[in-house]
Amino acid sequence: MLKIVPIKVDEIYIPTARRGELNQSQLDAVTEKMLNGEEQKPIRVRRGKGRFVLIEGVHRLEASKALGEAEIGAYIVQAPKF
Repeated sequence: MLKIVPIKVDEIYIPTARRGELNQSQLDAVTEKMLNGEEQKPIRVRRGKGRFVLIEGVHRLEASKALGEAEIGAYIVQAPKF
């Protein structure tokens, strides 16, 4: 079972392919849910060179950044580079 680990948001790299998935209306909805205290599932990252690389959860990560959060809950997974 994967363990949720707090990771600093500024240590997470968002690959170009993931940035292209960003949808403003979905980002606004996720941000609103976070403001209302709704629990969000952890993002998924893999280890990279000196940082983490986002695998899943671009809207949750960007919403956390917009809200000034320093850390986000994440699963660290083994994943191929893409």
